[in-house]
Amino acid sequence: MEILVCVKRVPTVGGVITLTADQRAVDTRASGFTISPHEECAVEEAVRLVERFGGSVTVVSLGPAAAEEQLRACLALGASAAVLLETADDVETGPIATAAALHAVAASGAFDLVLLGNEASDSGDYQVGIRLAHLLGRPAATGIKAITVSDDGSSLSASRTYRGVVETFTLPLPCVVTVKEGINLPRYPSLPGRLRAKRAPVARMPVQESASADIRMTSLRVPDAPKKQATVLGQGPDAVPALVSVLAEIGVLS
Repeated sequence: MEILVCVKRVPTVGGVITLTADQRAVDTRASGFTISPHEECAVEEAVRLVERFGGSVTVVSLGPAAAEEQLRACLALGASAAVLLETADDVETGPIATAAALHAVAASGAFDLVLLGNEASDSGDYQVGIRLAHLLGRPAATGIKAITVSDDGSSLSASRTYRGVVETFTLPLPCVVTVKEGINLPRYPSLPGRLRAKRAPVARMPVQESASADIRMTSLRVPDAPKKQATVLGQGPDAVPALVSVLAEIGVLS
């Protein structure tokens, strides 16, 4: 199988989100960048399929030159080739331009399967996979948590859970599938994999600003912190008076 996996460079945020002084970007000085968890699972799923059926995995990303780091991380996980659709550092790309740029790569190769994360962890727009499938004229399934390829490699079954019900779709290959975190447990890159990724070439394709800048950044805002959900009244017997007061206040003791 020839598989294309689309990934995105996103900020690594594991705690409190802070913005830069101009409120136009997430401050990553203490964190850095990675790919979305959904996309990490997409890379793992592609590598597993190739290990079973043979073929190769190509990863592609639309972003600045620094996104090469994320592509090399995918190469260390088992991808065979990488393509960077390079934009300027300050270009903001929306789903329409992103899908159009990815289409240039997806349509240029004989890919049996195109995998994407269900949504990017920063923008969460859910649109790129569907838009890319439309441009390619291929069937698509989204929000997938399990993939099974037929023995003859002509189709696949894709399953997801919706409102407690498991839905399974059968799609002819080639097709486009967006996967969710949890479809698998991504492997850790091995030392040989890391060394191979450092030496591997990354193909670069420039993207014209007019073709990539389809949205304009004004400012970002960190959502208000959730209101306090619980209050510790005390420890042991010392908390009893406060507990009685609260019970009386809400009318339980009346």
